[in-house]
Amino acid sequence: MSDSNTTKFINPSTFILLGFPGLEAAYVWLSIPFCFMYIIALFGNFIILFIVKFEPSLHEPMYYFLCMLAITDLVLSTSTLPKMLSIFWFNSREIDFSACLAQLYFVHCFAVMESGIFMAMAFDRYVAICYPLRHSTILRNSVVVKIGLAVILRGSIIVLPYPFLVRRWQYCRTNIVPHSHCEHIYMVKLACGDISISNYYGLFVLFCGKGLDMVLIAMSYFEILRAIFKLPTKDARLKTFGTCGSHLCAILAFYIPSFFSSFTQRFGQNLPLHFQVLIANVYLLIPPMLNPIIYGVRTKQIEQRLLRLFVCGSKI
Repeated sequence: MSDSNTTKFINPSTFILLGFPGLEAAYVWLSIPFCFMYIIALFGNFIILFIVKFEPSLHEPMYYFLCMLAITDLVLSTSTLPKMLSIFWFNSREIDFSACLAQLYFVHCFAVMESGIFMAMAFDRYVAICYPLRHSTILRNSVVVKIGLAVILRGSIIVLPYPFLVRRWQYCRTNIVPHSHCEHIYMVKLACGDISISNYYGLFVLFCGKGLDMVLIAMSYFEILRAIFKLPTKDARLKTFGTCGSHLCAILAFYIPSFFSSFTQRFGQNLPLHFQVLIANVYLLIPPMLNPIIYGVRTKQIEQRLLRLFVCGSKI
């Protein structure tokens, strides 16, 4: 171990990212699925943005929120994947302290934004199914813009203390981060002294950000299900529920690994470290890859436009 890794720091100039501790021999093989997922995430989300932009029939609140989700997914995956692949391929483990703080901020900020977008999409489905005749008047373009701004501001502000708290700690143990990116809780664990404020604030962000969104989403879908079961025919119920199926799949793909990762980082000391790192990456990489597939396959308008674009060769 070099002296720079054991010296008492106030603010170390660089950190060392270990990637997946214990799986170094498999990095070349691990890079293949991660690179594949990143390519699909980039291609799929850009396709969603492209189709919605140039298809006038998709200029509706649901697809505006879908575009916000696509942009958020692009930022989330790009914040972590390039550095992870550089660790796998080139053993490039060093990261500048300022770059580390920026990565930490973007990962958590856009994760909270993604949660807010799912909540906004659930509200859109609630209005569309429970108040179909008033949908266009309730969710006007100006309202969609305000919702989008609120999601951005909340994510930006609630996560803002993270880099400031990380910067203020003294790092007297090591500057080696046993993770593939600058994850907040792993950075805090390297600091000396009482770090309870960072732990408590992390839990506050988890429950007042994603936790609150989950409660509101559950309430929306409870009302949606009530409205669905009141429909007169079975076909009408199945058709209406089908419009919400893609959204529910995307929500589960995001929230389940997100909360599992948050709890294992804090309370899963007996779990292998590489497993904790893997789960932490799942909710940052799997949803950006799956969301374009889920919405592209399950949303009839996008699927039709995609087929016309690639099969029929029609030009937008």
